[in-house]
Amino acid sequence: MEHIDWSEIGQATLDTLAMLGGSLVLTIVLGLPLGVILFLTGRGQMLENRLANGALSLLVNVLRSVPFVILLIVMIPLTVALVGTSLGVAGAIPPLVVGAAPFFARLVETALREVDKGVIEASFAMGAKRRQVVLDALLPEALPGLVAAGTVTAVALVSYTAMAGVVGAGGLGDLAIRFGYQRFQTDVMVVTVVLMLVLVQALQMIGDAVVRKVSHK
Repeated sequence: MEHIDWSEIGQATLDTLAMLGGSLVLTIVLGLPLGVILFLTGRGQMLENRLANGALSLLVNVLRSVPFVILLIVMIPLTVALVGTSLGVAGAIPPLVVGAAPFFARLVETALREVDKGVIEASFAMGAKRRQVVLDALLPEALPGLVAAGTVTAVALVSYTAMAGVVGAGGLGDLAIRFGYQRFQTDVMVVTVVLMLVLVQALQMIGDAVVRKVSHK
């Protein structure tokens, strides 16, 4: 462990958590409505619209198919326009959100499809309007699946933050690349990988606990 600078490791960990937290919040804010719209405009749903659904599906599929490393580079001009830099934590968040939001939206759509149609029909039968059906019946019934989708997305974002180190985003991934890979400092590589594994495990455990809690309500 001769090459380990624990203060630098600590700062890199904080940077990774900042990237994860900021991008996860924005991913949910953007991805949840997108997933709901994808579901509602789908075949046989209350807002069925083949044109709108097809256009949104195409957009989601295109963004999901672009490798994240390529997305990081392609988005540099847009990132600079949005946050003033393409480096550091701030520079990593826009591509992280663009990469993760379509992924989360598809998971949201899948979770909503698993809701029993009888719940929707019963809500309409009781005189509920579309907005009430979505907010008071559809989303609450799909909550365990939505939490699980958020957990999967958070874990994916951890790997994305590591790849963001390629373009100088900071965090544990950047540390692993600059010291562990480029300078052949294996001890730094091992520590960063272990910390990321711990982070992923913690996220999964928290997500599983929340799913169990909301499933029992």
